[in-house]
Amino acid sequence: MKSGGLCIILSLAASVYCLPVSQITVQDENFAENYLKNFFNLTEENGPNTRRGVNPITRKLSEMQRFFGLHITGRLNDETLEMMKKPRCGVPDNDIGSYSTFGRNLKWQKNSLTYRIENYTPDMSASEVDDSINRALQVWAKVTPLRFTRINSGTADIMISFGSRAHGDYYPFDGPGSTLAHAFAPSSGIGGDAHFDEDETFTFRSNNGYVLFLVAAHEFGHSLGLSHSDDPGALMYPMYSYRNPDTFVLPRDDVNGIQSLYGSNPDKDPVQPGPEPPTTPDACDSTMVLDAVTTLRGEMLFFKDSFFWRSYPQSNTPQQSLIKSFWPNAPTNIDAAYESRQSDRVFLFKNRKVWAYSGYTPVHGYPKRLTSFGLRRNVKKIDAALYDVESRKTLFFVGNEYYSYDEARRTMDRGYPKRVDETFSGLTGKVTAAFQYRSFTYIYSGQHMFEYDLKSKMLYRVLRNGYFLRCTNF
Repeated sequence: MKSGGLCIILSLAASVYCLPVSQITVQDENFAENYLKNFFNLTEENGPNTRRGVNPITRKLSEMQRFFGLHITGRLNDETLEMMKKPRCGVPDNDIGSYSTFGRNLKWQKNSLTYRIENYTPDMSASEVDDSINRALQVWAKVTPLRFTRINSGTADIMISFGSRAHGDYYPFDGPGSTLAHAFAPSSGIGGDAHFDEDETFTFRSNNGYVLFLVAAHEFGHSLGLSHSDDPGALMYPMYSYRNPDTFVLPRDDVNGIQSLYGSNPDKDPVQPGPEPPTTPDACDSTMVLDAVTTLRGEMLFFKDSFFWRSYPQSNTPQQSLIKSFWPNAPTNIDAAYESRQSDRVFLFKNRKVWAYSGYTPVHGYPKRLTSFGLRRNVKKIDAALYDVESRKTLFFVGNEYYSYDEARRTMDRGYPKRVDETFSGLTGKVTAAFQYRSFTYIYSGQHMFEYDLKSKMLYRVLRNGYFLRCTNF
């Protein structure tokens, strides 16, 4: 069998593993050691590093923490174990930065490639499989000179098949709820081939299963020579994440990666170039204006575009994720968010609708209209929201005014709306985000954040909006 870069995508569980681990057990330590062996090349070392007292597990834990943007301690802790337990791709992650290739010139030496679908999954109709595979290949063709032609017999450059358990390539699948697919880097023989685990449930568009188009597009990235990226917004990020297949645009990191191998598409229309590839926001971009900020059971969440950062006390580095990795049915580019301590729910707002979640579980009956909070029908959107712990009221900011909502009575307070500058002195711009933390109220306006004592209405400090994102340049 020809060797090639193998990628195995592990399935996302029905619920995201998000609660902190209360205690590290011996079982956890064994799990972590196996994880490092599988993904970070941990071996039984008896060489110079061991003699100098450098524990190989400590070194590999540091590598893993660095790759995922965790606090680098070299020790197994709650946040590291939480990351390890997230379902993921089986290709090793060491020595990966932003877009990555397999190296050693592992690319096709031609631009015209063939593919063949050897069999079908019963989860979808044959026409849905055909369409999903074709669109997944076109994701890469749109930004490169590569062109793909389907053949129905013989050996193609990219052979595509569905199978379960042992399926003829020495990399058996392991039943439902685990591996989704794997693919091989360009080479002769099995190189370029993509295999999908028949024990999983594939879908055409629904997120009640795994969207074949998304899984295949990722796998074909490997078939063409791309390894993994540490950019959580990239298609080639190790984790599977649901995205709307009808509006999917290949992210900038993936475009840069595939064009480093094959160049750009010479047939691209300069007049109608199509949607701009999305770029993953940088937490330390001094010009960034956050969409929303909220707390969630001790964490702080910062939203921007399709992403959010999670920041919590035991970590010095916020973790960036796609919103839909945690809330598949949630909107992106949200207007506002807040956590109600009264109901133990987090609310996300976009336009005239609000979504509610208990942790990361959708609350039945949502989304609802803004009017469900007693807001006037002429309110088209809210700009920010925050829950005041002391008064148990929620403040909704709309333009230069704000409303007060009684969480216990579920009614809007009388005498509102009031002007924002009546309560928040020194704030002249539009409110863009708001939240409370350790008895202080933080109001974001553009690229700045205003720190208030809400009880005394006193302004203490004006900070850059990356302050809680722990950027060294703030």
